[in-house]
Amino acid sequence: MKYIYYGLGIFILSLGISLTIQSGLGTSPFDAVLVGLSEEVGLTVGSWEVLISLILLICNSILTRKKPMLLGLITAFITGIGIDLWLFIVKTTISPNMWVGKLICFGIGLVLIGLGTAIYLQTKFALTPIDHLTLIIRDISKRTILFSRTLVYALFLVLAIIFKGPIGIGTLLTVCLGGMILHFFMPFVERRFLSSKM
Repeated sequence: MKYIYYGLGIFILSLGISLTIQSGLGTSPFDAVLVGLSEEVGLTVGSWEVLISLILLICNSILTRKKPMLLGLITAFITGIGIDLWLFIVKTTISPNMWVGKLICFGIGLVLIGLGTAIYLQTKFALTPIDHLTLIIRDISKRTILFSRTLVYALFLVLAIIFKGPIGIGTLLTVCLGGMILHFFMPFVERRFLSSKM
């Protein structure tokens, strides 16, 4: 059952990321870095998901003074493939032109990112390095996941500016609301996850 939840979480998460990218309103700071690198340097968005995750894997290992969590690269790899596949589908089926359509596309994507992340985090299997970093900061700072997620987003916002990623109103909304949405879904998903194991 755990692996079904894991796959479902990644499936929802990668769809959400693709919708925020397609909205044209700006993406999460992390995804903005990926898109910026894809446009400036080359390779797909999904490929940069894996490469940046590898760098974060090393950073997380240094912060925790433990061996790198190599399983996280599996999640990054699956998420990267998911993003590229969903982007291919979304780009051929959804092209919001009006402001309202873009906002709806972005809003649905943002909610799906929070929900997908909450679902796959509950499995405690192969966290992506960025989600592992969020939990590391939460544990080090003794603060909430809302605080740590917002801090991670702020750090990647600076990198997104450097790499000319798609920053817009959506990026600001993600920084302000992304942590809150994840924080909202975590207890709900945890109850569902625990009840399914009983």
